Amino acid sequence: MTDVFIVETNDGIKKAVDHILSEIENKGPILKKSKEVYIKVNGIDFKEHSYTSPKVLRAVIEYLKKIGAKVYVMENSTQANMTRIVFAITGYKKICEDLGVEIKYLDEEETETYQFKRKPSVQKDPKGYNLKTFRLPATVIKIMKNKDSLTYINLPKLKTHSMARVTLGIKNQWGFPQHADRGKDHNYNLHSKLVEVYELIKPDITLIDGTEGTIHGHYPPKAWEDRLIIPFNILIAGRDTLAVDVVGARIFGLELNDVPHLKIAYERGLGEGDLNKINVIGKDLGKYKKKYEWNLVQEFPKDVKVIKGKELLCIEGCQNNPLVTMQVFSVDYPDKFKGGWFLIMGKGHDENLIDNLRSEGYTKGLVAGYCAINEVGEKLKEAFGKRKVFFSGDCNNLAETVKAMLKLAGMTIFDLIPISSEELMDLIDIANKHGSTALVPL
Repeated sequence: MTDVFIVETNDGIKKAVDHILSEIENKGPILKKSKEVYIKVNGIDFKEHSYTSPKVLRAVIEYLKKIGAKVYVMENSTQANMTRIVFAITGYKKICEDLGVEIKYLDEEETETYQFKRKPSVQKDPKGYNLKTFRLPATVIKIMKNKDSLTYINLPKLKTHSMARVTLGIKNQWGFPQHADRGKDHNYNLHSKLVEVYELIKPDITLIDGTEGTIHGHYPPKAWEDRLIIPFNILIAGRDTLAVDVVGARIFGLELNDVPHLKIAYERGLGEGDLNKINVIGKDLGKYKKKYEWNLVQEFPKDVKVIKGKELLCIEGCQNNPLVTMQVFSVDYPDKFKGGWFLIMGKGHDENLIDNLRSEGYTKGLVAGYCAINEVGEKLKEAFGKRKVFFSGDCNNLAETVKAMLKLAGMTIFDLIPISSEELMDLIDIANKHGSTALVPL
């Protein structure tokens, strides 16, 4: 039996973290001979409810330092963002400074190239990139090569995900590949790609921050937090990341077969996926009876024309990446967001597409992803003009999507960021001087 611990946080996060890590340590030491510990947070963005609780991170660091660890915190935030910006706004940077912890900004490191095993759905993208290769940063390589002496702790947040179904321990490691490599083949192949990264590097401990959980995806509009944020008030942890993820998914009412990447990992023998063989300590999973929705709330601005290909449209990329971006912009910034444009995605569009758009008064918009760009992109530019039709390449390049949607909606990047433009530009300058490879919408 594989042990997975669940501890309530109602009596305080620090007490809960100390309890759950003590339970794990009772089964065997956390620290290895070097006493170095690398913590991977889920710091995809600074948007509220999308990232690991700073209080949980602080408590984990304090526990580790108490037992003599030298601690590092690492992350490479999502496309359209820079890790330095996220750490500054979320408070991660201040926590690390207060506790004497070094930050590893993975988007600023040298990399090594690895290869996915599975056959890509597209042999070559329009820009000539190899879809089968991806780059991993130096700190991750160091952990992989020194797994006998270094401890790696994965600290995800309890979230559903509108593309991967859940984003827990295994999905949290998608922050390791560099930005330019993530959007390639970010389609129905995503599930197996997540598992292939997990095959390369497995955490020693995964601790899910379940103080709250997000439903209908991982990036909830702030205005809908009463609908999409569930106060579970728990932590979930164990040494087998797959088992921890299976328990985490079960909190949302999702089974192994509901989450493709968990099922693939189990079929490949990369951990325990059978709940009957997982010893859940601390809470009765039978109390979690409700099944929550992982897909986006199907509410989008009515004055944006969304056109979906009839032959092929992958929810893992070209569909839900643009839709969630548009949803957040329109819901959280209603006074600034302007519609009156089109969003085209997928493969298999009507021959009368352009005439139909004109008849409805649409003359500008975004074409998202390889399939739509290759099929109708140039025709749309010829019809409406190069400056009025934007492309988001890859199987959705999130940075290009954000940049295009801001332009179309009459917004700017400064509308989204809760710090001054001067502070933002200073952070970007520092990151660039350190060699950041982050894709940002500037």
